[in-house]
Amino acid sequence: MVLKPEPVFEAVDALRQGLDSRIVVLSPQGVPFTQEIAGRLAQAAHLILLCGRYEGFDDRIPQGLDALEVSIGDYVLTGGELPALVVLDAVVRLVPGVLGDAQSAAGDSFSAGLLEFPQYTRPPVYRGLAVPEVLLCGDHRAIARWRRKEALRRTRERRPDLLERLRLSEADQELLAEIEDEAASGDAGMNS
Repeated sequence: MVLKPEPVFEAVDALRQGLDSRIVVLSPQGVPFTQEIAGRLAQAAHLILLCGRYEGFDDRIPQGLDALEVSIGDYVLTGGELPALVVLDAVVRLVPGVLGDAQSAAGDSFSAGLLEFPQYTRPPVYRGLAVPEVLLCGDHRAIARWRRKEALRRTRERRPDLLERLRLSEADQELLAEIEDEAASGDAGMNS
């Protein structure tokens, strides 16, 4: 069963009420949802998220509503409700004033194109697992360098496709060269 256009168009018309709405259709055929798209949607004055069901939407719906079709991954769910919640959560946290600190989202994974660096808390050693020494030294410059290097390392190991899209600075290229050397010698460098 495919969702008919008439009830969807009428529902959207009722929700718009003269507002400048951005329509998003959750669909496995959509473009991959990214942090960049979340940022653009966070700028919209009014969002309407359309959740598919059954076999999805009559194709006139996204066309006629000039909707952005997005997919949250290469798999199919029973409906678009869970993808809508994913999109909603990713977008809302980027709306100014939602997070306590406006800079909180700036350092998250994907915000700068990389995965986030590893995070640690106290105690400094737990069940034989230690916090890297550099994080305990108090040298903010060394800590910042370590965080950037570990973000690059984690991205290289887990999501190398992200590195291919980035224009890396000379300093980042030097850090990646260090990471490559450490990988070749078998030293992960986590405690440096």
